[in-house]
Amino acid sequence: MDYSKLSIKRDKDIIIPRALYATTKDTFIKDIATLESLYSKQEILSCLKNTKERISNKMCVMVAEEYNVTPFYRYAV
Repeated sequence: MDYSKLSIKRDKDIIIPRALYATTKDTFIKDIATLESLYSKQEILSCLKNTKERISNKMCVMVAEEYNVTPFYRYAV
């Protein structure tokens, strides 16, 4: 994938999950703040809930806790 051709608006379904796929517990606050400078909380939640990327349940719970919403999971628990 040529990242230089990505559009912030058009490709949010690619950018958001991949940014969070690469985050860790230590970098989460910085990474989520960066995403929030580009996207609304609702856009971030929606993308994560609907993505086919391999986002861990742990990451989904971290995002849910950050946004004070009901935890959601990508994989059956």
